[in-house]
Amino acid sequence: MRAKIFRTSSFRLTLSYVALFSASVLVLFAVIYWSAAFYMTRQIDAAIGSDLDELKEGFSGGGLKAVAALIDERVKEMPSGPMFYLLESRSGRVMAGNLGPLPAKAAVFDLDHPPLLAPFPRGRRRGPETLRVHGLFFPQGAYLLVAADADPLDEMRELILTVFGWSALLTLLLAFGGGLLISGRLLSRVEAIGRAAGEIMAGNLSRRIPTRETGDEFDRLAASLNGMLERIESLIEAMRQISNDIAHDLRTPLTRLRQSLERAQLKAQTVEELRAAVDRSIAEADDLLATFGALLRIAQIESGTPKSGFAGLDLSEVLRTVCEVYQPMAEEKGQSLVAAIDGGLRVEGDRDLLTQMVANLVENALRHCPGGAAIRLSAKGGEKEIEVVLSDTGPGIPAAEREAVFRRFCRLERSRSTAGSGLGLALVAAIAALHGIAIELADNDPGLRVLLRFRYKGTER
Repeated sequence: MRAKIFRTSSFRLTLSYVALFSASVLVLFAVIYWSAAFYMTRQIDAAIGSDLDELKEGFSGGGLKAVAALIDERVKEMPSGPMFYLLESRSGRVMAGNLGPLPAKAAVFDLDHPPLLAPFPRGRRRGPETLRVHGLFFPQGAYLLVAADADPLDEMRELILTVFGWSALLTLLLAFGGGLLISGRLLSRVEAIGRAAGEIMAGNLSRRIPTRETGDEFDRLAASLNGMLERIESLIEAMRQISNDIAHDLRTPLTRLRQSLERAQLKAQTVEELRAAVDRSIAEADDLLATFGALLRIAQIESGTPKSGFAGLDLSEVLRTVCEVYQPMAEEKGQSLVAAIDGGLRVEGDRDLLTQMVANLVENALRHCPGGAAIRLSAKGGEKEIEVVLSDTGPGIPAAEREAVFRRFCRLERSRSTAGSGLGLALVAAIAALHGIAIELADNDPGLRVLLRFRYKGTER
């Protein structure tokens, strides 16, 4: 597990951010370090400069003796600093101050391990290790040096370095630990997805990727993958159902076709009898081909590929066209087919598929309703959806069987004697699912009422 964590992209990304953050902190530390040192150095230089100004005023008023007197007074008040002085004559003799002889240099510099002359009280530190020095020459050649204790500056620098070092170490430890924790959590989520994928590949299509209900990106990814898995499972289940349906429902017509040909081979005595048998076989083969064509059409629709051909269309025109086509058939059976369709109802979809869907519903009503039945196709637009209703006064469908009629090869018991393969309503369900159309079956008292709810695209008025 640890080896996997170190190889995760999240851990490598964490290390990259740690490096970037460390570089940023280093720059910030350098700025703070330099700013603090510069500020304290300026403060020390300002204190030294103030003393130098007073001593130069004393020199202007009383010469070197006045300067020596001022230095002695200051040393007497502050024998152990923090200010230190040295006044040397032209010959290098120490005239005043609490520092030993030093090489004369008119400059500003830092002096390490200075020669201190001041007695330090018992219990106090020995003295400063570093002095900040300002030196200058008087007109007579005498040399004046004023210095201040620079140890606080060094201590401040050491403190900043120490704080930065511990802070950097703590930051790196926290970042490294956080990287391990985050990488471990991410790896556990990825491992969970991997385990679920392994079970799915092993054949457990009902397996789903677990979520933690946190709404994070992994939960959203898991929800998308689970939706995809549900779609795949439904498609595979549909394929299994198709295979079972073909095995069970097409066996009978194929057996009947073979028996017809075999009977013609054994019993036909004349050319006319053989020709009649061949004609019957061709008709049965055509029915089988139509059934397979319908199955392929349903499979194509359920795959979702026809969506590329969707476009805006006038649903009112489609409905009226279907009614006009089937009205002669209704009149032949003594049925009435009327339409009550609002104008300008627009939807988005495939015109041919929607025409076939409505035609299948109308044809199904005409086939199963007796003579004298009234069939009505209506459509009206609302604020959010368009409702299309096909109602009839036929025998209807029992409530317990309404969901089953949309399955492939499903035929009600009373419909076994009528022509058809049981795929008409399955095709209707596939087209409706592709277009996002809700289908409801209800009683028409008497008869059946089919309600189609289309997503609303607008009504021309």
